[in-house]
Amino acid sequence: MKTVYKIVFTMILSIAALTAAIGVGSIVISPSVILQILGNKLLGLPLSPEIDGILVSILWNVRLPRALFAFFVGAALAVSGTVMQSVLKNPLASSYTLGVSSGASLGAAFIILFGISIPALGLFSLPLAGTVFGLLTVFLAMAFASRLDRHMENQTVILVGMVLSLFVNAILTLLTYIYREHMQQLIVWQMGSFSGSDWSQLGVAVPVMILAILVLMAFSREMDILTFGEEQALTMGVNLKQTKWILIGLSAVLTGASVAFAGVIGFIDLIAPHVVRRFFGSAHRLVIPMSALFGGSFMALADLIARTIAAPSELPVGAVTALVGAPFFAYVYFKKKRKKAAEG
Repeated sequence: MKTVYKIVFTMILSIAALTAAIGVGSIVISPSVILQILGNKLLGLPLSPEIDGILVSILWNVRLPRALFAFFVGAALAVSGTVMQSVLKNPLASSYTLGVSSGASLGAAFIILFGISIPALGLFSLPLAGTVFGLLTVFLAMAFASRLDRHMENQTVILVGMVLSLFVNAILTLLTYIYREHMQQLIVWQMGSFSGSDWSQLGVAVPVMILAILVLMAFSREMDILTFGEEQALTMGVNLKQTKWILIGLSAVLTGASVAFAGVIGFIDLIAPHVVRRFFGSAHRLVIPMSALFGGSFMALADLIARTIAAPSELPVGAVTALVGAPFFAYVYFKKKRKKAAEG
């Protein structure tokens, strides 16, 4: 199949996933009605008299912002995982490996446990704290790695990130034990959910995500070179330390913004890059945007399943992604081990 056909197919898949996420629920909204409502809201076109105002409100104020936010969070996590795997040359690497989720969870825990609220931010105090703590954890891991190894070799970065992540998780566990009355709230947040997503969240998080993805796409050439190894990259004039700081930092921004608003949702950043590389090859100018589309579609469908499969109750979306992601993680890990054994 030609690349252009694959791109078109992925775009159609994304549109279909978003349409399903918007239309399916306790009240089913057909694609034609969705188009009419969007035309009315975006272009001022007249609505058919058969379309009830309640239906318009459900779609515009509840379903659409939730579906779009799930899509962009999935896209951000997928791109973050793609970049991390390329930079660290590890098929199991992600921003979570370097402690973004742990740091963001600790920041959110401080807000939840101690009732901290920044007057000018209000409800955005928790997302801001999660983002800042997630980024601080990653940059602390990078700083330690650069002190231990001035070339910041991949294994050093991964090892320091994992150790720091375990340390932050230990602090979070201790806080959860001490403040047991907040345990359920913390657990729910750490399992991920798009419940309550609205246009204000989209307005804050999505521009950051889009900007970070566009900047990462500008580094496609450097990531292509890094896949050949660090020595090869050095001989081709790539500033390894600076490039890694930028790429890992932007990946952490994507993951941090996602975790801060939606909670901890795992495995999207692992699954999407592997599936996309299988169909589109390794050139990052294609892999990054296609990972964004695939990850967004996957997350939109996962959220659809989370809110409908046990209706009227709602499952944590992180549990849905884990049901698919955990077996996939095991498959990638054991495939890697078999490959090493065969080469050895």
